[in-house]
Amino acid sequence: MKIKVCGMRDILNIEALIKLEPDYIGFIFYPESQRYVGEQIPVDARISIPGHIQKVGVFVDEPFEKLVERFRGNRLDMIQLHGSESPDYCQKLKNLDVAIVKAFKISVDFDFKSVKPFDLFCDFYLFDTAGNLPGGTGLKFDWEKLYQYEGNKPFFLGGGIKPDDIQDIKRLSHSRLHAIDVNSGFEIVPGVKNIPKLKLFIDRIHDPSGL
Repeated sequence: MKIKVCGMRDILNIEALIKLEPDYIGFIFYPESQRYVGEQIPVDARISIPGHIQKVGVFVDEPFEKLVERFRGNRLDMIQLHGSESPDYCQKLKNLDVAIVKAFKISVDFDFKSVKPFDLFCDFYLFDTAGNLPGGTGLKFDWEKLYQYEGNKPFFLGGGIKPDDIQDIKRLSHSRLHAIDVNSGFEIVPGVKNIPKLKLFIDRIHDPSGL
């Protein structure tokens, strides 16, 4: 089970997180977010991230050329699209050999067939909780809904995940579950993570005993 920690921006907090060896670190480039990193990831933070930890830029309906500029300027490894981006938009990114995570907001009546048009252009999906605004809600959706997803594309699970969700996560048996995406449930204040809580969570997720 891979781990993505999203919404990072504080240099010291990022350096502490790196020591926990998450698989992905997410940086939010959406100005309306409380966790907006700005137009540039702090250079000292960016160069301290080793190559095996993927840098993910989170964007919401960003103009295409501006997104590409941010991707290149910040030396990102992956783009997460969290708005109403179309399959054509994803195809343009894919033509530039950009790795793409497309987020979908899961509500009670969400139809997983709606993700099918994105299959050719996205590397992963992110299933998050539906809300009225772009970005995370800090709430969980009913994870039983995941078993309605019968596609082949691997997915990240997000949406209000907290330290006490370990056992429920470990009980999930979906073959396409690739990674857990955590953010606000581990924060001291927006954009600053509680490193001891994250360490315990990551250690327990990786513990083969299931504890």
